[in-house]
Amino acid sequence: MRNRLFATRRVHIALLTIAAGAVFTSSACHSSGAADSAAADSSPDKPAVSVQTVRPQRGAIAQPVRAYGIVAASASNVTTINLPYIARVVQIRVQPGQTVTRGTPLVAVQADPAAVLAATQAKSAVTLAQGELARTQSLFDKGLATQSQLAAARKSADDARQTLAAQNQSGVASGNKIVTAPFDGVVLQLSVAQGDQVQAGAAILQLTGGAGNDMRSNVTLGVEPSDAAQVHPGDTVTLHGLSATLAKKAIDGRVVLVGASIDPQSQLVDVGANVPLGQSAFIPGTRVNADIATRNGVRWIVPRAAVLKGDKGAYVFQVDAQNKARRVAVAIEVENGDRYGVDGALNQTQALVVSGNYELEDGMAVRGSGGAPR
Repeated sequence: MRNRLFATRRVHIALLTIAAGAVFTSSACHSSGAADSAAADSSPDKPAVSVQTVRPQRGAIAQPVRAYGIVAASASNVTTINLPYIARVVQIRVQPGQTVTRGTPLVAVQADPAAVLAATQAKSAVTLAQGELARTQSLFDKGLATQSQLAAARKSADDARQTLAAQNQSGVASGNKIVTAPFDGVVLQLSVAQGDQVQAGAAILQLTGGAGNDMRSNVTLGVEPSDAAQVHPGDTVTLHGLSATLAKKAIDGRVVLVGASIDPQSQLVDVGANVPLGQSAFIPGTRVNADIATRNGVRWIVPRAAVLKGDKGAYVFQVDAQNKARRVAVAIEVENGDRYGVDGALNQTQALVVSGNYELEDGMAVRGSGGAPR
């Protein structure tokens, strides 16, 4: 009986020992798991991506279209100087290519004697017709002339006055007459020589409005047909010379007309520009290239390297105050060299990523390439 009690007690002690061991093991495992979890929580964050940034800018930017051409007046910009009567060229005061201002003497002419005689006769005819009208009117008042005779006298006086007005308008006069430039321009061509007899209406010289003070074309350009639809009257044109001496010179003007067909020889679309050439080195005949600023507008101006393209369109990354990359969708409106003009919800206070953006995803941490967070 006593031995049985000792055996039972040993069994109880063994069971308590096993239970205590289980509790200890469970506590140890729980403590180990908590330590592992704490260690996991205290592990370092994912490294920030090194990037380079710039500040976004907003301003005017245009899509350039390249054109080639020549400083040459269109037919609408050329004026032919002539006389409405026969005359002899006494003296030539200008030469081809010369720049002239309004009122500059061009040539001295002497009217043909027959033209001078016709002008003198027109004056005499007016005096005679007016005297005859006065005499007929007096006779009519006395009942000695008919209504028909008075009407004929009045018609003769009117015809004489009109003939004299036409002679005066032609400017026929005895002696030498100086023909002057009607506007600022350039002498394109002389059609006469000193001593020539010039018929009425025949060309003496051609003058072009080379100063570009009006809105007629004085530069003829050609653009690719694919670019012609972008060019419109009023677009800014910047001329550059093709020669080495003019390559660094530039002068601005405006597009005044855009052709609606392709030139069969050049296979380009003609564009006419008005440029204030003035006393510049771009004289008639100068071959030039030109940049036409099309689709001009105020947009975000960003480097090409800042813009990425994906399935949903173009986008950029900006860096917020927490040094996190934020993806912003943009629409590319113009391309100008190494810059884009884009529209989008950019933040002017946040830096724009231009290098390292291929590694970024929305929300990733970033730092400047020098090591300091940006």
